[in-house]
Amino acid sequence: MSALRPFHALDLLKFNHTNLDNLTENYDITYYLTYLARWPSLINVIEGPKGEINAYRQSKVMGKLESSPHIYRHTSHYLPWHAHITALTVAPSARRLGLARRLSKTLEKAGDEFNAWFVDLFVRESNKVAIEMYRGMGYSVYRRVVGYYSDDPSGRDRKDGEDAFDMRKPLERDKFREHIREKGEDVRVYAQDVW
Repeated sequence: MSALRPFHALDLLKFNHTNLDNLTENYDITYYLTYLARWPSLINVIEGPKGEINAYRQSKVMGKLESSPHIYRHTSHYLPWHAHITALTVAPSARRLGLARRLSKTLEKAGDEFNAWFVDLFVRESNKVAIEMYRGMGYSVYRRVVGYYSDDPSGRDRKDGEDAFDMRKPLERDKFREHIREKGEDVRVYAQDVW
């Protein structure tokens, strides 16, 4: 049996096996500790029966702290109040057990509680498994962010890095689905235009 619980600083010493995947983004310790200090209720782990970390989600409810500056309010790049999945990863031995869905649902619930418009995330264009998983959870591609990732683990050896898909799932506040679109894969923006 696995248990969903808040992330603790000492978990940094226990989740390496969760991150050993060429499509999982890895960050330095200060990055995790900064999130833990700023948004402690939105960083969760799923702990296995032997105390191992089988999955974690690092996320934040974005708004005033991370929203687009007011000057961009009437541009196509403006981001309204929303929740954002910064990192969601599941250990290879714990995949296909619904852990990613479980972690996503907790953030969606928090987003609704904070009256957010949608949940968004960035995923590598080459990560087909994750893209299909998110589609199965109700996310859709809002736009393609050209050159978002500076590296390209797909082996295509592109010098300009790899594109990301900005995927979104509308929340209760977005009753008219204003913050999602059809064929978002065809809408191209550049990394410097993304907040």
